[in-house]
Amino acid sequence: MNTRHCIRSLLLATTIAAMPLAGAADLGSVYEQALRNDPLIREAEANRLAARESKPQALSALLPQLTAGAGYDDSDSDGTSPFGPQGQPGDFKRQGERNSWDVTLRQSVFRWQNWAALKRADAESAQAEADYHVAQQDLVLRTSEAYFNVLAAQDTLEAAQAAHDAIARQLEQSEKRFEVGLIAVTDVQEAKAAFDSATAALIQAKRNLATAQEQLRELTGNTFDELSRPGADMPLAGPDPANADDWVQLAMNQNARLTSSRLAADITRQDVSSERGGHFPSIDLIASRSSTDINSDLVTGGSSAPNDSDSMDTTISLQLTVPLYSGGATSSRVRQAQYRHQAARERLERTARQTERETRDAYLGVNSEVARVQSLRQAVESANTALQATEAGYEVGTRTSVDVLDARRRLFEAQTNYARSRYDYLLNVLRLRLAAGTLDDKGIADINSILIENVRVR
Repeated sequence: MNTRHCIRSLLLATTIAAMPLAGAADLGSVYEQALRNDPLIREAEANRLAARESKPQALSALLPQLTAGAGYDDSDSDGTSPFGPQGQPGDFKRQGERNSWDVTLRQSVFRWQNWAALKRADAESAQAEADYHVAQQDLVLRTSEAYFNVLAAQDTLEAAQAAHDAIARQLEQSEKRFEVGLIAVTDVQEAKAAFDSATAALIQAKRNLATAQEQLRELTGNTFDELSRPGADMPLAGPDPANADDWVQLAMNQNARLTSSRLAADITRQDVSSERGGHFPSIDLIASRSSTDINSDLVTGGSSAPNDSDSMDTTISLQLTVPLYSGGATSSRVRQAQYRHQAARERLERTARQTERETRDAYLGVNSEVARVQSLRQAVESANTALQATEAGYEVGTRTSVDVLDARRRLFEAQTNYARSRYDYLLNVLRLRLAAGTLDDKGIADINSILIENVRVR
């Protein structure tokens, strides 16, 4: 008896306290918090905004470039001049100031790389949107997995707690029966061994629940005291449309990751075109206006004479630049871009095949989980009936305590598998929509509609 009291104290000590978020939360509200607080989605948002800046940068190269400059010089020089008084050499001294400014306007008339860069920027912006959509859908799935992992851990804990309490009662009964000589000591030892195993399973279940809660907190920045879970009569429906090829066709058209790969291939194709532009001539229109104002005095032979000047120049020119030879660098960059484009096309093909495989696998997963949930639900009922029959046989002496313990273990396993299978079904539904590119807020709302039972997670 003292041993059991010590173990119960240990179980109490292993309960992990947390700062809970008040009130029950469903998958939708948890996802909203993850959308605000998950570092990965915020990183994806920052990358999307950064990629958008490529368009104005590319456009700027096609617009006029205006520069301005100004200068000021203060000079003082001494020397000897052969043209002094009476034609004789003499010393001179010059002092003066020079003020100048200039404004230059450069307008690209033709530069192939600039136009290629503008097309590339459009593809980059579209890819950034696709990548952000990928991150959003990935967050939906990651949040759902973390959410249902907490619920599955809670269900396992409840089953482990029920099994632990029942075995504890059976141990007490075995000890009392042994004291009056109704059973052998081996039955008591079997019950103690089962109780110790149930205690270990209960400790592990609490540890798993705490780990699952921490994973959910990592996404949302909060812990939760109460979550919503499916009811006992959770509806089970197969994929609609009920044809794997139809889902694959949706995936080929709408999968965000596949769309991003297509855009990546387009970007590398634009890079090839841009590098080839290094062989083409370029034309620029240049207009400049400059002003120079010089105020100086020249002192020779004791006499001083001003030497001032003031000029204003305006220049308009059309500049043609023809690349002749760059040591083979331009041709090398073209080949490099072609290899990268080839790699992007192969990556696109790999992504397309992977998308088709994942779509078909998720389709089969939904169908198989429907049958699996139904089978495991029946397995729980059968295991519970078998346990009741075994306990009744134990009471009349036709079954042993070992039989009861085995029946209770089978019931615990059936309950655990059934609870996990329900959440696996829901996750497979989300994975199918993710593969098909249709996972959005409606998908979360559909799942939320069947989360009708609130449960404390502790």
